[in-house]
Amino acid sequence: MGVAVAIFAHQEERRIALCLASLPLDRPDTCFHVLVNGTTDATVERARAAAGGRANIIVHDIAQGGKSRTWNHAVHTLLTGDEEAVIFLDGDAEIVAGSFDALLADLAAHPHANAAAGMPMNGRMAEAYRRGLRAEGGLFGDLYALSGRFVAAIRARGLRLPDDLIGDDGLVAAWAHTDLKDDSHWVHDRVLACEGAGFIAEQVSLARPATWAMQYKRLINYSVRFFQNRIVSDIMTREGPSGLPARLSSLYGEWLPRWRPRPGLTGWFDRKALARMRAAAG
Repeated sequence: MGVAVAIFAHQEERRIALCLASLPLDRPDTCFHVLVNGTTDATVERARAAAGGRANIIVHDIAQGGKSRTWNHAVHTLLTGDEEAVIFLDGDAEIVAGSFDALLADLAAHPHANAAAGMPMNGRMAEAYRRGLRAEGGLFGDLYALSGRFVAAIRARGLRLPDDLIGDDGLVAAWAHTDLKDDSHWVHDRVLACEGAGFIAEQVSLARPATWAMQYKRLINYSVRFFQNRIVSDIMTREGPSGLPARLSSLYGEWLPRWRPRPGLTGWFDRKALARMRAAAG
């Protein structure tokens, strides 16, 4: 059986060593997949150096970027389908000690659950985010775990995230809540808020200009995600996971005429997002 860990890394040469240093790399029966995707910096080299030659750490150099596309590759190509559980995390996060054991213990103690969420541990909004995860049964892509049974069901049905989806966590949480059915089958307790698991994310700082550009791109992505979620929610309500297209951009032509930027500063990022989506629609 054992546990698989999927670590997503895109242009993370500054953070990947910190991420790996925070993980229990010598944990028995655990295989770590570092999924370096669409990267032109030194992430691969720094990940391999941090791995220190351990046989249970595999650094994958994947030419095409995109987290959802890489998630599909990990689940359907790299996993065996026999895992006890699979832990997913972002390569720019530092994981709090004991988090893996806490996630696995929660899933083992609640066999009806499909997923367990790690908690944000830093930043001024951390407590509000934690309350939201408890109340809504959400997942943060920075750290979450899926039961092996649930991953095997995803593989057996050949279900894939749309390759151009921004953010795996929202859709994976919906799949987990509905047990891979439509939204009428939603059960809150199928996703656990794991109080013993947490992550530390890099914060935007005036002292680090590199974080400004990171946040600007992130806010545009959040706007793309806002509009994509309207498509995804419609499909999950009517059809469930089997109705999702390979690429959401194949539906943009139908949806774009319905959308307008929101008021205020958010509207600036919405306009950037909608321009990107119009280009993707061709």
